[in-house]
Amino acid sequence: MIFKRKLYERMLQWKHDSNGESALLIKGARRVGKSTLAQQFAQNEYDSHIAIDFARCKKEVRNLFDDISDLDYIFMRLQILFKTDLVRRKSVIIFDEVQKCPNARQAIKYLVEDGRYDYIETGSLLSIKQNVKDILIPSEEHELCLFPLDYEEFKWALDDNVSIPLLKKLYDSRKPMGDDGNRSLMRDFRLYMLVGGMPQAVKSYIETKSLSKVDVVKRSIISLYEKDFNKIDPTGNASKLFHGIPGELTRNASRYIVRSATDGGRPQRMLETISDMQDSMVVNLAYHANDPSAGMALHRDTDRYKMFVGDTGLFVTLAFWDKQFTDNIIYEKLLSDKLSADLGYVYENVIAQMLKAAGHELYYYTFPTESGKHNYEVDFLIADGDKVSPVEVKSSGYKAHASLDAFCKKFSSRIRNKYLVYTKDLRKEEDVLYLPAYMTMFL
Repeated sequence: MIFKRKLYERMLQWKHDSNGESALLIKGARRVGKSTLAQQFAQNEYDSHIAIDFARCKKEVRNLFDDISDLDYIFMRLQILFKTDLVRRKSVIIFDEVQKCPNARQAIKYLVEDGRYDYIETGSLLSIKQNVKDILIPSEEHELCLFPLDYEEFKWALDDNVSIPLLKKLYDSRKPMGDDGNRSLMRDFRLYMLVGGMPQAVKSYIETKSLSKVDVVKRSIISLYEKDFNKIDPTGNASKLFHGIPGELTRNASRYIVRSATDGGRPQRMLETISDMQDSMVVNLAYHANDPSAGMALHRDTDRYKMFVGDTGLFVTLAFWDKQFTDNIIYEKLLSDKLSADLGYVYENVIAQMLKAAGHELYYYTFPTESGKHNYEVDFLIADGDKVSPVEVKSSGYKAHASLDAFCKKFSSRIRNKYLVYTKDLRKEEDVLYLPAYMTMFL
């Protein structure tokens, strides 16, 4: 089962613009669909292709890239080994899981320079030390990131090509759907939150319509990520940090408390591990913006961050990791919109995922209330031209937004738009746009 992905159009743009002058590198978490997308693209857009999976290819294939002084010989051997004819400027070679063969990645510079064929690399954990040790990272790579299926791609997978364009028209015109329509759309969206956007989980849902079987698939993916994290960090702290995400969000702290999640691990010592986790694209990090402005990247606080699971379907399963599916009342309650307060952070995670998929880097901001006893917190900040647009997330229809108001008063000259994302219908009151969660993709 092959799903339509938006990245395909950007791959076509690369093929047209590059014309062989760069390789395409598709980055993403494991099991997100990189290999499938690369092979689909190769089959549709080229006369022939060779796909080398470095995770399980023959040693003979891997050894070809130890010495690239004779490219004619390498191409001849590849055509013999894969029983495929390569055609100048009409064929592509895929380096799948390229992080498993650093020499092949280093060879991209010379393969691109040779110019005979196009090259597509796929990989995860690409910047981990052991995957780049002693090699020269080629500058001839055009990078694209593949995320889990976003909400529109999820609807495509369910054979719905109509809903999202209609929602975009309503968003652009600022017209509400109506309460009945919104309730139906929110139920559809909550199904996306439960299943998530990992292709295997979506496939399982389409084939079985069983959330228990979907849950089994998601648990197998999480177990795979655990093994990766233990390779990154044999101390087990990376895995503990990952499993600690739901609990840390529930605590409503102003940042991820590393010490509580790792039984005393020091934040500074964990910076490299956290960087590796971020490189895996399994997690999304939102950094504190010390000076909220258009240049938030210049003022982000790398010691203060929140961590989200890259796929909200996995987040739901991770939150109940120690229980069997039959005990996971979140499935029933989320579908029926009866989440308890401590499960509301599912919404914060999915909004982080949607903003990331839409191309935004994640930032948030906290500052003390007038009494000094508590903090105001704006959940997300979006760079919007030369200004910023704050986003506050509610897991219900509750419309109070003290933090949003205080932030906009404090930084009034920097504000472009004000958004409150919640579960009710679209509406505009004064200068605040209230958005149902499923419209976050349009920000």
